[in-house]
Amino acid sequence: MRNAIAESLPLAWLVLGGSFALLAKSADSFVDSSVSLANRFRIPKLIIGLVLVSFATTTPEFAVSLLSTLRGQPSIALGNAVGSIICNTGLGLSLSAVFAAAAIPVIPHVIRTSGGFLSAMVLLAFAFLAPDHRLSRPEGALLVVLYGGYILFLFFQHQRRRYHDDIDPDAVAESLCVSVPRLGMLFALSLTGILVASEFVILSATTVARALRIPEGGIALTLIAFGSSVPEIATCLSAVRKGHGALAVGNILGANIINICWVAGVPALVRDLTASPEEFYFMFGALFVILGAALLMLRLHYRLTRRQGAVLLVLYALHLAGFFYWFTPR
Repeated sequence: MRNAIAESLPLAWLVLGGSFALLAKSADSFVDSSVSLANRFRIPKLIIGLVLVSFATTTPEFAVSLLSTLRGQPSIALGNAVGSIICNTGLGLSLSAVFAAAAIPVIPHVIRTSGGFLSAMVLLAFAFLAPDHRLSRPEGALLVVLYGGYILFLFFQHQRRRYHDDIDPDAVAESLCVSVPRLGMLFALSLTGILVASEFVILSATTVARALRIPEGGIALTLIAFGSSVPEIATCLSAVRKGHGALAVGNILGANIINICWVAGVPALVRDLTASPEEFYFMFGALFVILGAALLMLRLHYRLTRRQGAVLLVLYALHLAGFFYWFTPR
């Protein structure tokens, strides 16, 4: 099946469409089970989005980056990690705001803590890579350790009930009507659907990109990053449609933190991650602009409006246009 997709462009397009359909359905069930589990155990939806949902939906990025590193393609691992942050923010967050029924509210404490931690990790990764465009094993290890500290911080914040206001008593009562094993099975099945669909999205998108003569170095930053970010985007859109804006924002923030600390950090433990000077400055330039704009918008009024989402979408479109201008053969 893999070889057939890799060798046939029409089949790749067909698989791509079918994978998106499976992904949308799986993401819909994934949000339902995640929110129900959060309510069942009286855990705020924002915490579930920042940790559990984010970690699960970034599994495709992690698998792609680790596998490419093991195969001796560390530039794909780095491009996928950074490109996924750009895609999550510029496309996932923007579409969530555009299609939301109302402005998405954000808890101020979350932006000051998780948003601040994300900014610090991006700047730290840039500082590591700037001298020689290389993320070494000790630097990757530090990113992983800092992520562990971030998880502990969230745990202690939850223990202190900092996010208690995000718990809906009515939803908790409703979740008690469904057994935990059934919720766990729904969660596992929907996650499996997301991962299987994502794998075929990546495979078929890579075939399409090569057929269109897009350089492989750029596949990780654009199409592979998009393909592996589809779970986050689909999950966020489904969450917004169901009125769980906090889950959508939490998923994006959590996924971005995981991408910079875990998806880039763990493969760096196997082999130094590298990028060409042109790829390094382009990817981090786009990252600073898009992520910086998103965090600034969220920080100003602690909400994300449809107009602000449109601004992020335009920035993401300019990023893609800039990539095709600079990296595709003319």
